[in-house]
Amino acid sequence: MDASTNAELARDADTGAERPVKPAVWRGWRRRCPQCGTGPMMKSYLKVRQSCPVCGEELHHQRADDGPAYLTILVVGHLMVPFFHFGFTIFRPDPMVLFSVLAIVAVALSLYLLPRFKGLMVGVQWAKRMHGFAPAQMANSET
Repeated sequence: MDASTNAELARDADTGAERPVKPAVWRGWRRRCPQCGTGPMMKSYLKVRQSCPVCGEELHHQRADDGPAYLTILVVGHLMVPFFHFGFTIFRPDPMVLFSVLAIVAVALSLYLLPRFKGLMVGVQWAKRMHGFAPAQMANSET
């Protein structure tokens, strides 16, 4: 994204205009700030920063909770079952060998996907102005 797009997003964030979902989701997947796309979203593996160090957007409003874990289990489970089935029917390995290999793959895939799904959920929450991501004047006018 170029500087003009980032400036437009910053202006829209102040006015309460509709925020684009796709860029926010993509930035969240990359674990970047959903507003500017430059600053890192995560302070550690799954800990979201209080605010973006580049643009200052507050990120502490996020409420991803268990959603990323559920999405990770859903995706990894749906990917592992066909591999287990085809691996066992085509190659006929020892069950312990197949289990060991697929367990390692499942753990590695889960560790890769979990922070990305968390960033994705924070990006969606930011774009939809959920859980305090709305500007203060919008939040006061809705109550």
